Amino acid sequence: MRYIIIGAGAVGGTIGGRLAEAEYEVVLVARGAHYEALRDGGLRLVTPQGTFTHRLPTVEEPEALGELRADDVLVLAVKTQDTEAALAAWGPRPVAGGGTAAERLPLVCAQNGVESQRLALRRFRRVYGVCVWLPATFVEPGVVSAPSSPLSGMLLLGRYPHGTDETARRISADLEPTRLEAPVVPDVTRWQYAKLLGNLVNAIEAVSGIPSGEEGRALLGRVRAEGEAVLDAAGIAYAGQEEQRRVRGDKVHFDPLDPARGAGSSWQSLNRGTGTIEADYLNGEIALLGRLHGVPTPLNDLLQGLANTFARERREAGSMSVAELVRLADAAVTSY
Repeated sequence: MRYIIIGAGAVGGTIGGRLAEAEYEVVLVARGAHYEALRDGGLRLVTPQGTFTHRLPTVEEPEALGELRADDVLVLAVKTQDTEAALAAWGPRPVAGGGTAAERLPLVCAQNGVESQRLALRRFRRVYGVCVWLPATFVEPGVVSAPSSPLSGMLLLGRYPHGTDETARRISADLEPTRLEAPVVPDVTRWQYAKLLGNLVNAIEAVSGIPSGEEGRALLGRVRAEGEAVLDAAGIAYAGQEEQRRVRGDKVHFDPLDPARGAGSSWQSLNRGTGTIEADYLNGEIALLGRLHGVPTPLNDLLQGLANTFARERREAGSMSVAELVRLADAAVTSY
């Protein structure tokens, strides 16, 4: 199978680079300066095993590939706020032998949150969800860092909304030699909702940095507890933290190669000045479910709003003190 990585940033670039190392066919899709760097100099993947340069076919738009192949796998790795545009661009593309990508090709959503695959299922007939445990950083155009070992990451994979099939098993087998383990699970959404709870920290990191002190950790605990209360009220199953630790074990050990990495994906969005952030689909997902099921979500509402304001106004990542964030959180709970 040929893998088309739609969004060859931190996660997509790591998946594409690792597949290329194992000699699978890979096409990278990127935009702007990143596209130009990938096209001209290849993808530089920085790992604990060394820095590897992969010169791979790279396109900015699907038209550049012409007719897609019947054995193509589309891996969607853009941020959720960019999902709809990607689906609209790739869904209608013709496939050799007849039909369109939306009708015939598997689409693998390797993204945070739970919304992208719902959007995808409106257009694509074969959608696969992934619970992404893959610490990675977009360093600069053309360069991605994947600092974990012995695996770069784990990608729990299943048919969306549930079940498994031969395509999922083939993708898992292809990833086996790549330092990316992809267990096939019949209940992928249960793992994704667990990851969603973990991703609620992203907005805290973006606004105030990694919550390492007692005050920050306590706030994170309150935010997560709010999320758990919402999922419980909605009757949504999610894997517990102990179960997640058992599955991961010591396979994905994070050892930063670059101390300037900062924090996770939302922090990186602010640091790059993209003007957008994924908070609407992380903290905002909890806010949405809270409103649907009558559970107050003042903390996640606050974080969603702050993260969006920081992105819109291009404020410096992590520039609000933890003390100020806690003060705002306490006021939000009191006034809700």
